Amino acid sequence: MVQEKISTKQTNFRGDRLNFLSKLSIRRVWNALLVLGSYGLTRILKKPVQWGLPITISIEPTTACNLRCPECPSGLRAFSRPTGNLKADFFRETIDSLYRELTCLIFYFQGEPYIHPGFLDMVRYASKKGLYTITSTNGHFLDDSNARKTVESGLDRLVISLDGVTQEVYEQYRIGGKLDTVLEGARNVVRWKRALRSSTPHIIFQFLVVRPNEHQIGQARQLAREIGVDQIKFKTAQVYDYSGGNPLIPTLEQYSRYKEGADGRWTLKNQLLNHCWKLWHACVITWDGMVVPCCFDKDAQHRLGDLKKASLREVWKGEAYQSFRRQLLLGRDQIDICTNCTEGCSVWVNK
Repeated sequence: MVQEKISTKQTNFRGDRLNFLSKLSIRRVWNALLVLGSYGLTRILKKPVQWGLPITISIEPTTACNLRCPECPSGLRAFSRPTGNLKADFFRETIDSLYRELTCLIFYFQGEPYIHPGFLDMVRYASKKGLYTITSTNGHFLDDSNARKTVESGLDRLVISLDGVTQEVYEQYRIGGKLDTVLEGARNVVRWKRALRSSTPHIIFQFLVVRPNEHQIGQARQLAREIGVDQIKFKTAQVYDYSGGNPLIPTLEQYSRYKEGADGRWTLKNQLLNHCWKLWHACVITWDGMVVPCCFDKDAQHRLGDLKKASLREVWKGEAYQSFRRQLLLGRDQIDICTNCTEGCSVWVNK
């Protein structure tokens, strides 16, 4: 995946880094070193070695969403797995068992987090445990009240999907969305950050580059500066049906995950090397407690454990997880969720 991140305020970008570093404790640093060491040894030995516990966890507040974006199972209402909301008690129990080693908690997998009525209460709970907290939103629920509560919750990073600077272009991907609502929501959070003299959350506009909006990249940069968000990130889009071409694939090569061959067939740019840092340092927990390897397993087909039956410590070290790691080391191109993955081909450009 080729991504370009352009900071609208370099001092804010540095401040976000410093904020992240402030969350580190000796125990969390030691855990990270264990994970990094085991991953390095795995690369050398070509067999899975797993020390430590996850550094980063993504947890799913809800599978519900107000939009109907193509290429998104939540938007398409296309899940085969159960759908629902994360239970507060289960969330607190999970965090209580992990926060000493865990560094980063991402409140997002599928769905729109702000639809969950207790979402910001969960953010506040995680923040009090000293975790670096992140969420990603389509921006339709950031009214004045929620914007203030977001700043007061202690959320460290807020990613707002933009995907267009005019309604006509925006709604081609964000089907059912209202661009004016998104922009007003971003302005609300910026205003409350200033009013409450808060350095957080670090606000990022995420612009998913597809063919219908690629001509608005420059305008999106300018809009980010005008509103006062801290960064804008241009992200490549994942499409499921790409081999014969797809109208969402950008014509701008640097923003495409795919390339066209001489025979007219499209393939993923990534070489799919048989290793994956994400599988060693992070995992995803669905709203109902299923542990899956990463965010590419959107329908939770590779269930490596159930936190209603075992602790994450047991799942993380368990045979199902180790078996999946061994399978990946033998042939990442043989695992369905890996064949459209971008691990190992990220490029960041800072301004």
